[in-house]
Amino acid sequence: MNKFYVGILQFKPLLLKKEENIEKIISFIEGESPDLIVMPELAISGYFFRTKKEVERMSERIPDGKFFNVFKELSTRRKTAYVIGFPEKYRGNVYNSALYITPRGYGVYRKVHLFYEEKKFFKPGGSLNSIFRIKNFKIGVLICFDWIFPEASRTLALKGVHAIAHPSNLVLPGLAQLGMRVRAIENRIFTITANRVGIEKRGKKKYKFTGRSQIASPAGEIILSFDENEERLKIWEVDLKSTEDKFITPLNHVFKDRRKKIYLV
Repeated sequence: MNKFYVGILQFKPLLLKKEENIEKIISFIEGESPDLIVMPELAISGYFFRTKKEVERMSERIPDGKFFNVFKELSTRRKTAYVIGFPEKYRGNVYNSALYITPRGYGVYRKVHLFYEEKKFFKPGGSLNSIFRIKNFKIGVLICFDWIFPEASRTLALKGVHAIAHPSNLVLPGLAQLGMRVRAIENRIFTITANRVGIEKRGKKKYKFTGRSQIASPAGEIILSFDENEERLKIWEVDLKSTEDKFITPLNHVFKDRRKKIYLV
């Protein structure tokens, strides 16, 4: 069976309100059972940290803590996989991470490419160890600013992913949405960008998050989209099996036509 149902939850996390954010997420997704639901970056904590103490207070170790156990129970009961952004404590450091959890297991991806002031609070991840299986399909995970580095998506695609789940807190209007369409085209995969909405303001500084979450097809078409303000869960059926055809024309294969020896890196 090639039917695969993907959900995106776009919403406004509350800054430094972990318990409220967990409850808010559950209110949107409880009762829904697609194969996969992707949620925003730092969905549990909000984004605009001012101190390392705030980050540490919001962060959790996996598999400890309420956050993990709530979604483990939901995944087992609903037979649904989740990808959720959160601040993670790991081996004495704090990472901007995404939990991917299925009825069969779990893992963590630690954001490799940190954006702007994230560098003050988080340690960058050291690998693209972010592939998990649902049914007979491989799903890779990238986080937000990872989008601008085509090498990251290509690495996952060469490892055989059918789709990339992309939890995000995007603030540069339209750029990542366009970029992830290109990542989908050049790798012949689906890209699933789950952005957040709202404004976080502290003092004179603020972040306005751009919404417009989307699923892009291997042809670069937007097959599911949100506006810049709506908070809701949307679910769409995708044919992940179609991504195994890497031909652009009968004579052009996106991987076999690569000429690695003449590239700089």
